[in-house]
Amino acid sequence: MTDRIVTANLALTLDGRYHGPGGRGDFGAFAPYVATDTARDHMTRIWENATTAVLGRVNAEGFMGYWPSVADDEGADPRDRGYARWLVTTEKVVFSTTLAEAPWERTRVVNAPAADTVAALKRAGDGEILVNSSASVITSLLSVDLVDRLYLMIVPEIAGGGPRLLDDGLPGTRWTLTRQEAGESGELAMIYDRAR
Repeated sequence: MTDRIVTANLALTLDGRYHGPGGRGDFGAFAPYVATDTARDHMTRIWENATTAVLGRVNAEGFMGYWPSVADDEGADPRDRGYARWLVTTEKVVFSTTLAEAPWERTRVVNAPAADTVAALKRAGDGEILVNSSASVITSLLSVDLVDRLYLMIVPEIAGGGPRLLDDGLPGTRWTLTRQEAGESGELAMIYDRAR
């Protein structure tokens, strides 16, 4: 394999949830923190070296329904515009069993195991591969030790329900904290690198 690394980003509550008990649209615990300087600076770090975005279909639909308008919004925070422009213009791989073709530019739809596809991406090309907030893809890659870096935003809330990123059944691995930053509202931006 080349030196290409696989990174993954996700925001989690103190009880490890990536959304609340209300289901996929329940982001109430995260809303107060997504527009902080800490969160926006963290978001810039996740994409600045990435040349491929990997997403599940649900996240791709949500992201591509929102971020393209931000890319053209002169009044948006420059960090948000930077991320939006990157997302629109970068190569995207979207995992889906229901989409026959991609409704977005520079996007390839894949109906295959994430591990096989990402392993092939590691062997070709340049730049980081970012698994962009898609918990199911992140978990499948963690299960076969294909994630090299985790970008985690921890918000100081307990959701009390909803899915967790790290459930039982993943192999034991060791990680090194390579960066941490605390925001004024108690949010933590952390980068963990896989210790191999």
